Amino acid sequence: MGTGKRGLIATAVAVVCAVTVLAAPGTAFANPTPSPTPSAGPALATGQDLEAVRKKLDKLYRAAGRATDEYNAAEEKADKQSAEVVELAKKIVKGKEKLRKLKARAGAAAAAQYRGGGLPPEAHLVLSDDPQDFLDGAGRVREGHHATKGLLGELTRTQEDLEQYAKDASAQWKKLEAGRKAKAAAQKKIEKQIAQAEKLESALQKEEQERLAELEKEAANKAQTAWLDSGILDEIDGKASEQGKKAVQYATAQIGKPYQWGAEGPKTYDCSGLTSQAWISAGRGVPRTSQEQWKRLKHIAVQDMRPGDLIIYFGDASHVAMYIGDGAMVHAPRPGRTVTIAGAGSMPILGVVRPDPDTGAN
Repeated sequence: MGTGKRGLIATAVAVVCAVTVLAAPGTAFANPTPSPTPSAGPALATGQDLEAVRKKLDKLYRAAGRATDEYNAAEEKADKQSAEVVELAKKIVKGKEKLRKLKARAGAAAAAQYRGGGLPPEAHLVLSDDPQDFLDGAGRVREGHHATKGLLGELTRTQEDLEQYAKDASAQWKKLEAGRKAKAAAQKKIEKQIAQAEKLESALQKEEQERLAELEKEAANKAQTAWLDSGILDEIDGKASEQGKKAVQYATAQIGKPYQWGAEGPKTYDCSGLTSQAWISAGRGVPRTSQEQWKRLKHIAVQDMRPGDLIIYFGDASHVAMYIGDGAMVHAPRPGRTVTIAGAGSMPILGVVRPDPDTGAN
């Protein structure tokens, strides 16, 4: 990453993450003195009360994030199963047409035998008076036997294939229905968690909502400060691959777009929707959900990460962001927020994965 680019990212991190706090190792984070209760109207919550609200909201939105991963996984499975059902239906249609033609051929062979007096070819051969006809006929009989045997075998195989296709289609349909139920259940979970969070936030006065936003930033800054104090950034100097650069360009171009669970753009995103689409734009397909990204992509040590790598957060891999360099990442945080740049260590890091491990950096 060039000096100019690094400077731009550092500036962005400074704006979003309150760099005055990030640059002060060991800074204590204390809640400011609560605002005095006005003489009229409902009392404002204390700093301690708002911190409890912040933790409750964090818990609700994390639960919604886990449910969103369940929803996305169910949707991905449903799409795959739907495609398989369609392919099986096409095979059944082709199989039935093939069976119809084979039966027509078998019927024509039976009719020809009937027109020959009902005698099998062997009988006609034995009754022949001409030795040469006998020899020629013997060859034709053998050929006829092979053809008849082949026709009957093909009829049997086609019928067996059709039966198997029907069984497979039935099994896939059952899986599809189960997937749809799982998707609907996950959607209910998401909506329930988000509704509770929105209700909790809407009960706050404007001043309390503003202070709550400050507490969220302070918590993120405190985590980022601790991460930087470990000296980890001195070890991270990886350079982006060409595909990594493209993925970063895509992800950062989405800054300011709203979070929406289950969304993959182009107007809204959830966390894994952003990272998966960024890498698809770079020509590399990755799993749709953060949990599958963690399971299936190559794991990289944090100190070895480079721009474009995906940072997986929390012990349940329920959140993902893209590292963009200089200790920063871009992500779609949660409902009510927009795609933004934040400190890479502002949340508990589970690990790092690399979508393009076989490509070198430039």
